[in-house]
Amino acid sequence: MLMKHRYVAQTLMSAASRLISMPGASRRQAEPPAPPRLVKNMGARWGRRFRLPGIFQHPLKICFVLGILCLFLGAGYKIVASFPHDKTAYTQGLVYQDGFLYEGTGQKGASSLRKVELATGKVLQHVELPGDYFGEGIVLWKDKIIQLTWQSKIGFVYDLATFRQLRSFTYNREGWGITHDGKRLIMSDGSSTLYFWDPETLKEIGHLDVRDNGSPVEKLNELEYIHGEIYANVWQTARIARISPSTGKVLSWIDLKGLDANVQPGAEVLNGIAYDAKTNRLFVTGKWWSKLFEIKIP
Repeated sequence: MLMKHRYVAQTLMSAASRLISMPGASRRQAEPPAPPRLVKNMGARWGRRFRLPGIFQHPLKICFVLGILCLFLGAGYKIVASFPHDKTAYTQGLVYQDGFLYEGTGQKGASSLRKVELATGKVLQHVELPGDYFGEGIVLWKDKIIQLTWQSKIGFVYDLATFRQLRSFTYNREGWGITHDGKRLIMSDGSSTLYFWDPETLKEIGHLDVRDNGSPVEKLNELEYIHGEIYANVWQTARIARISPSTGKVLSWIDLKGLDANVQPGAEVLNGIAYDAKTNRLFVTGKWWSKLFEIKIP
């Protein structure tokens, strides 16, 4: 199922380019001839009433305009595969490594850290958070897993292999999403600002204000670092922002509108991005979704 937007734009632009480049092609040659009677009838009925602007009276120009509009709307997507996902998991953080998914879930009394088999959705390892904590994003750093909580301003560090809790730590804002760029941890707090942490001390060392055409992008949530860009779910939307980690500028948008039509009624919003760097696979899911999807961005 190939969605609209960038793919459509590229197709239209390619078609227009081929037509324009035809040897000896002219405006009249590019337009398919219509039966004389039809043209006469159309002119008699509509010609005097409706006159489109000149740019819309030629099919090549229409292709060009539609292509540009689609490019500005953002990239579409293709569903490559779908996998079972625990529909009781209120997904807050998602990471892929060495053939397995690691997932942090939320809701007080139901928050957890999990290791999940991709193909079956089976939970292989599991640890629950105390009932007064609302679990949030997770990140894998070396041989450890770091998990945030929402409003408690407390995070937990676990051993990657055993899920044994090694320690806790504090921070001075809400915890939402977290990822890393190989040198720094990058976390979100639901605002338009991302924060950089030292991965060893877990102390803040910088921040990044995220803007799209000069306007702040609020509600930045679950994060993933892919090919030098920060991918960020925007809470309560079906969009993922692709952010420059040096400028904070939104480079483009991934619009996943309609993806939730493939899961059960009652599921909540899109949230959860994971990337398999070895095979270049991108995975997404949502809160209480019954499926996890591998998608491809044209």
